[in-house]
Amino acid sequence: MRKVRDYDAELKALNDKAKALKARKVQQLGELVTSTGADALDLDVLAGALLAAVASASAEEREAWRSKGAAFFQRKGRKATLRPRYDGKDGNETGAGEAPR
Repeated sequence: MRKVRDYDAELKALNDKAKALKARKVQQLGELVTSTGADALDLDVLAGALLAAVASASAEEREAWRSKGAAFFQRKGRKATLRPRYDGKDGNETGAGEAPR
């Protein structure tokens, strides 16, 4: 006699796995925004830049972005970016090694 499959349990397990994968993707995207320094941008600016990247049909432009992204991930032992960071209080910039005022 064959063992009866519990479709409900299998479906629940698949749904749980899908939720976990989605949560992991959202977390990784947040970490990417933070590690690139894009968290200093206004949300409107960041959303506009991402929408422009999605809408871009230029293969050359996408390839340039891809190579910059690959170079970003290839850097080893980076301590801080050298770009100015915003402290979020009064819009003043702080250097990579400076403490916010």
